[in-house]
Amino acid sequence: MGEIMRRVWGLCMFCIGVGMAVKVLIPTTLALLVFIIVLMVIGYNLFCRC
Repeated sequence: MGEIMRRVWGLCMFCIGVGMAVKVLIPTTLALLVFIIVLMVIGYNLFCRC
């Protein structure tokens, strides 16, 4: 069950990161860019880690 939840959380974080990346089209701050990158990296690692 742990593997499934890790993949679900990974997908969730990655999708949040992608959604926030859309906001980059609007003027943004450096902190938001860092937060987007961190969410996408963590989400990718959790989802794709075998």
